[in-house]
Amino acid sequence: MTQYSYSRVTLFNDCPFHYKLRYIDKLTEIPKLDADNPLIIGSALHKGIETDVKTALDEYFNSFPVLTNDIIHEAIKLEILIPKVKNFLEENFENCELIHEYKLDFPNYVGYVDLIIKAPDDTCMVMDFKYSNNIGNYLEGGQLHIYKDFLEQDGFKVKRLAYLFIPKVNIKQKENEDLFHYRKRIIAAVEESEVKFIPIQFDEMETIYFLNNIKKIESTKDFSAKNVSGNCFSCNPRFAPNYLEIITNEEGEFEMVLPKNERRERKIDTKPDFWIYGDSYVGKSTFVDQLENVMMLNTDGNTDNTTAPVIPIKDEVTKEGRRTIRKLAWETFLDVISALETEENDFEAVAIDLIEDLKEHCRYYVFEKNGWEHESDGSYGKGWSKVTTEWQKAIKRLKSLGYQLIYISKEKVEEITLKGGAKRTVFKPNIDDKFANFLTGTVDLTMRAFINSDGERLLQLGKKANVFGGGRFNFQVDECPLNMEEFIAELKAAQEGKVTKTKTKRQRLEQDEEVQEETTKRRRRKADEDPEENDNVENVDVDEATQDEEKPKRERKRRERKVTDDETPPGEEETAGDDQEEEKPKRTRRRRTRTA
Repeated sequence: MTQYSYSRVTLFNDCPFHYKLRYIDKLTEIPKLDADNPLIIGSALHKGIETDVKTALDEYFNSFPVLTNDIIHEAIKLEILIPKVKNFLEENFENCELIHEYKLDFPNYVGYVDLIIKAPDDTCMVMDFKYSNNIGNYLEGGQLHIYKDFLEQDGFKVKRLAYLFIPKVNIKQKENEDLFHYRKRIIAAVEESEVKFIPIQFDEMETIYFLNNIKKIESTKDFSAKNVSGNCFSCNPRFAPNYLEIITNEEGEFEMVLPKNERRERKIDTKPDFWIYGDSYVGKSTFVDQLENVMMLNTDGNTDNTTAPVIPIKDEVTKEGRRTIRKLAWETFLDVISALETEENDFEAVAIDLIEDLKEHCRYYVFEKNGWEHESDGSYGKGWSKVTTEWQKAIKRLKSLGYQLIYISKEKVEEITLKGGAKRTVFKPNIDDKFANFLTGTVDLTMRAFINSDGERLLQLGKKANVFGGGRFNFQVDECPLNMEEFIAELKAAQEGKVTKTKTKRQRLEQDEEVQEETTKRRRRKADEDPEENDNVENVDVDEATQDEEKPKRERKRRERKVTDDETPPGEEETAGDDQEEEKPKRTRRRRTRTA
C-alpha cells in the first residue's frame, strides 16, 4: 500500500500534473543549491534545535559543493536563531520530555513530527517549526491535526497543538557597503527578531479530509490538470523544479519529456558521470583519455596529449562562391547530439573539454540568433532566460542518451571572508555559479585535480568546504593518484565499503616514519629490560632496524574533520595548508659504531 504524507496530498490538491511528475513518473529533480534554499536551511535548523549549533552548521555547509560568502551569511543567522529556539523551549518547558523528529509510520500514512513535548502527567503538545514570516498560510493547514490523530493511535495523549515560527530575516547588501558592515546589520536584525509561539485549536475534520483525498488520488486516472488551486509553487517559473528528464522553453512550458535512462544501473558503478577540473597542465584531459571508447568534444584545440577520437567544437567559416557561410560552434555541438541520438556507434563515453568554453559558445549562439550583444539586451531578464534554457535543453538531451558523460574544466581561485574576518581561499570550476550548480546536479561526482608539494598529480575525492566537489560516493580516502586505474579502485572501494591499499608518496613517507618510530620504541623497551644490550641498541641504524621488522598493514581511512572553536566551517581548518605541506619531523640516522 502506498504511504501518503501531508505534503504529497497537498501537492495533488494544488496541481495533479506536478503530482504525477514527482510521485508517479518519479522524475529526477536537479537540486537548487542556493544559500537560502528553504529545504537545506530548514533541515539544518531542525538538526540544530535537536542537537547543537555546530552539528547544524556541519550539515548546512556540507549540503553545498563549496563555500561562498552568501552561505556564510546564512550560517550567521543560524548561529543566532538556533539558540533562540532552544532558550524558548528550556524556559517554557523546563520539566518536560522533548521528543524530536518522531516518525509516524502507518500503512497509508507517513509523517515526521518536529517536536513532541511530553509533560510529567504524560499529556503532550505537538509543535511544528516553521522558518517563515507568512504565519497565516500555515495556520489554515491541516498537518498538525493529522499528527494528533495518528500520534494518539501510537499511544500519545495529545492535548495541545502549536506552531513555533522562526523569523526569516532578508537583508540585501547595499551598493557601497562592505562585508563587515553588512554582516553587522544581519546580526543586529536577527538578534532583534523573536520567535512566535502560536497555539491552534484541533479540528477533527482535517484527518477526514486527508483520508478522503487519498481515496481521490487512488481513483484518479487523468493527472493533466495544472494549478487547480492557484497555489502551486511548481507552476511558478521562479520556484518551478528543474527535472533532469524534462526540457522546457523560455516560458517554462514543457516541450519534451525525455526517456528515463536506466542503461548504466548496476550494483557497482565503474562508469559514473563526473566533472573534473583543475589548473592548466595538471593532466585532466590525459586522465579522461584513459577511458575506453571515449569521444572528446574539444573546444580549445589542446589535443596533443590525447589519443581518443576528437570532434572540434569551434566556429567554421566556409565560402560558396561569393557567399561566406559561418557555422557557429554551438550549432556543431547540436549536430553532434543529433548524430549520437540517431546514428549507430560504439562509443561508451562523451567528454566535453572545456565545458566553460561550450557555455560561452551557447551564449554567442543566442546573441547571434536574437541580434544581441549581451543578455541584458533582452527585456525583463529574457536574455538570461533564453541562454539558460538553450544551455539546459542541450545538456539534458546529451545526458538522456545513456553515454558516460564527463565535463572537463579549468579552475578559478577566489577568496571568501569568514565570520571573524579571516580570508579563505576556495577552488571551483571556471564557470558561473548558477551554471556550475546545474552541471553538478547532472553528474554523479565532481573532483578537483591538483599537483601537491611532492609533485604528485592527485584527485581530490573527500569533501572539503573550500574545494568545489562531492557526489554520491562515500570514498574511503581524501585523495588518490590522477590515474584511471587508481580512481576506479577507489570508486569500487567506496561502493563496497572496503579500504584500498594504494598510497600517495606523502602517505608512504608518513607510514615509514611511524613504523621507524615504533621500531625504535620497541628496541629501547627491550634494552631497558636487558641493560647489557643497551649500548648496542643505541647504535643501531634506524633504517636498517626497520628492515628486520615486518611492516604492519595500515588501512587507509577517510580523514576525520577536526573540531575547532572558531568560526571556521568544517574542512576550512585544513585549507591554510592547501598549498603548503605540513612540516614533518626530520628523519634522523644514527651511525653504527665499529668495534675493534
